[in-house]
Amino acid sequence: MQSGSFLDRVKIYVTAGKGGDGCLSFRREKFIEFGGPNGGCGGRGGNVILRAEPNLTTLLELAYHPHIEAQNGEKGGSYNKTGHAGEDKIVYVPCGTIVRNLDGEFLADLTQAGQELVVAKGGCGGRGNQSFKTQQNTAPHIAENGMPGEEVTLLLELKVLADLGLVGFPNAGKSTFLSRISAARPRIADYPFTTLNPNLGITLHKGISFATADIPGIIEGASEGKGLGFQFLKHIERTRVLLHLVDPEGFDDLSAEKSVKVIEKELKNFNKKLYEKPRIIVVNKKDLPSAQKAYDTLVKKFKKHKVMLMSAATGEGIKQVLDEVVKILAATPVEQIAEEEKKPVVHKVEPIFTITRDEEDAIHITGKKVEEFIAMTNFSQPEAVTRLRGIFKKIGLEKALLKYGVQDGDLLIVGGKEFEWNGDFDEEAPNSPEHAGYKRRTTKAERLAKRKARRESKK
Repeated sequence: MQSGSFLDRVKIYVTAGKGGDGCLSFRREKFIEFGGPNGGCGGRGGNVILRAEPNLTTLLELAYHPHIEAQNGEKGGSYNKTGHAGEDKIVYVPCGTIVRNLDGEFLADLTQAGQELVVAKGGCGGRGNQSFKTQQNTAPHIAENGMPGEEVTLLLELKVLADLGLVGFPNAGKSTFLSRISAARPRIADYPFTTLNPNLGITLHKGISFATADIPGIIEGASEGKGLGFQFLKHIERTRVLLHLVDPEGFDDLSAEKSVKVIEKELKNFNKKLYEKPRIIVVNKKDLPSAQKAYDTLVKKFKKHKVMLMSAATGEGIKQVLDEVVKILAATPVEQIAEEEKKPVVHKVEPIFTITRDEEDAIHITGKKVEEFIAMTNFSQPEAVTRLRGIFKKIGLEKALLKYGVQDGDLLIVGGKEFEWNGDFDEEAPNSPEHAGYKRRTTKAERLAKRKARRESKK
């Protein structure tokens, strides 16, 4: 993986498919009397689904294409034909991807290959006029619009999933070691910070396969944001075992012993669980004269850990190191996401509708259910408008508006639509839109004058 091709955080904008509109149609055939309604329902909109894919290692593709849309459902047809459902949109993400909403609340942890999460549900299809036929209304002239699909903004964060994590100061030989034990070919050079991104490789040893991650070099103060380590320390949280490579010459002015202590301190400061993970200390560059002395010192000073000696450049001692890795991996369970991060999102019980008035004296009605009713109403059909007002009466919206102080001519805004309140509902003309509680909207000047008059009347 080349520098600049790794991305572990991304924001995506997801829109599920809209449901297809219902059909308004009547059966018309020669010699057949009273054909009746035969408009079919629209198809549902497609869902947007995240699926964990083991062959992916970065969120880079989603960073380039953050706007994701599923297919809309098709319209219903005559002869009771239901429209085709919209195709689901499958979005592939790397294993180890954590999904959160815009508020940062945890939604899912996609760790298993093929694991899926529906992040946006498609809207249901609108009903055709066949669905509205009753004994009282045998020829309904009404069909619903399809419901809009869900729109959400998500935050995706990738924490590399690996069995073995390679840590150590820059130029400790981590990339060389990874290239020795796997087919990965990270950039290798003799200057610090050669590795700028985590590199992954699959190792097969004694019939056991495991993933190895080369984490960019950690320096002193990395847990406080210094250097490159802070950005990638979180990736070590998912590893089961840490392999700490040590340069016998030390790093900068630090000896081999001091360099081990500094890395331990950074792991502990960032996350105490990292410090407690099984860790093998390996003195690299066995071919150097100072390697044996550094090894002897570390064996004495760090008795709690297994200390080994090898040369990643020549391959000497690598087999013994891998033997120890396989042994410890067999006794170490797979790390799961921290339980405190797995708190489910608690959805608050929202009221069906909320009524507010803005500075221009317009009344705003908000609420998911009410906005769905508006979206699915075809306002070119008088029966649909009458039905909508009937629904508003049943849920108590009209009563609440009267209690709120709505007056004839007030502008109502709900679900992106604007209506003018008309309290004189004409029962004799139920199919006329102008008698369904909605009329021509007032001008801004008229609304301001009305607001001024209301204030003066209160005085």
